[in-house]
Amino acid sequence: MIPSFFRTLTFRYALLGAVLLWSAFPPVDLWPLAWIAPLPWILLIRRKKLDGDRPYRILTLVGFVFWMATLHWLRLPHWTTNFGWVALSFYFAFYLPVFIGLSRTTVHQLHIPVILAAPIVWTGLELARAHLLTGMTMASLAHTQYRWVELIQLSDLTGAYGVSFLVMFVAVCLGRMLPSENKPHAYWPLLPALALLAVALGYGYVRTAKDATAPSAKIALIQGSIDTQFGYDEHLRGTIFQHYFELSRQALKQFGAVDLIVWPETFFLYPLIICDEDAGRYNTEVRGSGITAEEFQRRLQLLADNSRYALADTAKELGAPLLLGLDTQHYTSSGVDIFNSAVHVAASGEVLGRYDKMHLVMFGEYIPFADYLPWLYRLTPLSMGITAGTQPVSFEVNGIRLAPNICYESVLPHVIRRQINMLQAQDREPDVLVNLTNDGWFWGSSELDMHLACAVFRAVECRKPFLIAANTGFSAWIDADGRIIKKGPRRSTATLLAEVRIDRRKSWYLYYGDWPAGICLLACGFFALAGCWRRFRHDNSHG
Repeated sequence: MIPSFFRTLTFRYALLGAVLLWSAFPPVDLWPLAWIAPLPWILLIRRKKLDGDRPYRILTLVGFVFWMATLHWLRLPHWTTNFGWVALSFYFAFYLPVFIGLSRTTVHQLHIPVILAAPIVWTGLELARAHLLTGMTMASLAHTQYRWVELIQLSDLTGAYGVSFLVMFVAVCLGRMLPSENKPHAYWPLLPALALLAVALGYGYVRTAKDATAPSAKIALIQGSIDTQFGYDEHLRGTIFQHYFELSRQALKQFGAVDLIVWPETFFLYPLIICDEDAGRYNTEVRGSGITAEEFQRRLQLLADNSRYALADTAKELGAPLLLGLDTQHYTSSGVDIFNSAVHVAASGEVLGRYDKMHLVMFGEYIPFADYLPWLYRLTPLSMGITAGTQPVSFEVNGIRLAPNICYESVLPHVIRRQINMLQAQDREPDVLVNLTNDGWFWGSSELDMHLACAVFRAVECRKPFLIAANTGFSAWIDADGRIIKKGPRRSTATLLAEVRIDRRKSWYLYYGDWPAGICLLACGFFALAGCWRRFRHDNSHG
């Protein structure tokens, strides 16, 4: 027997909206559907009462199914990541009932028009999703539109959140045109929808006017194709190194001399080892080893020297400057810190600088509370946690400044913006952003597409070219308009040459940040409090 809630309009409309929106994202990727996907949800918002015994449980269930389907690739890295897939989908599931419930409160209790209420609530919740539990913006509504270059120029004013607001606003206007209960068709909402879309596109056409220098640097992006698993057999280390070394040689043969060769995250598999002068104390006071502190210090220094020799030999043999993704092991008197790093090496072999990843991925790079409960790591494939870096870095490459970021840092707009602002304060503002990532964990799935869409928006928000060197894809050269100039294949090898230009345009978003979306989030809080207050007064008056 079919459960009764399957027959409710709440379930049918909620599911229809979820299916349409899921289809707008990869792997189906019918991106125009994003403009109509929210229509069924808007009809639920407009109804005076949701049918079903527990309608918000139904909405939560539909939200859970949507996110399980959208983030299905989280199950691929390791069997234990299935738990993270389910947990994250469960957390995200609450955004749909909160969106519909808060919008309904705003429309029916506060009497704010739905064409304003729903886009404000949606945008505020997207900002909340970018910050809560370390943040995650993949599958934002704006990301469905990353190919529409003129439309997404709005992002240098409002961030990607402004594009989400626009798409939702148009969808709500279309939904307001439909009849609902005793309300007939209405044609007037088409006017504000077309007007706002025209303003956004007009702004986009103006802002895509070129204001860039001649090519300033030739940067080779190396994309190997090695599906990634937790832990490498020692005998594979040399094979993987040779894989990327040969691709680099091919790039030099194809492109000639370049100003920089970029490898993906952690694919220089020999760690950079650093030891403080008193690191030997770690041997006796922490590890309790049988050898003396002086001998341990000597061995550490030898390992540190050898790690730099490995970097130097690679750069000298290729005869080109390198930006390599690797692990850094920093030994101190109290222990060892592991960093996920990007290291800049001159063609002469000199290590010129290092960036340590600042924003770490929960459960992927560290386990919460494991500093106090180390046994938690035994429940995961992680042997230990990674330490977060504290400072962004920009490197000089043939007269331009290049700032690296690593992996999912490109997913969060406020992380990239904060790094650029920190460098601006040091008079080291970068001209180009480069992301080193390893998406080989996800076996060529739709995660690659979603990660690429995030980078497109970071380029527009900051008005800086954005380069990606990604294992298994997608490596890419994205210009400051968010236009993908070159793109590597899915789950295959490639070498891309990016001849980057310095863009002279300024970004309003870079200076003022998320305040438009922040106003939407504050409005969500006001709507919730006002709705609770009205309900409280109503209950007391009938008590």
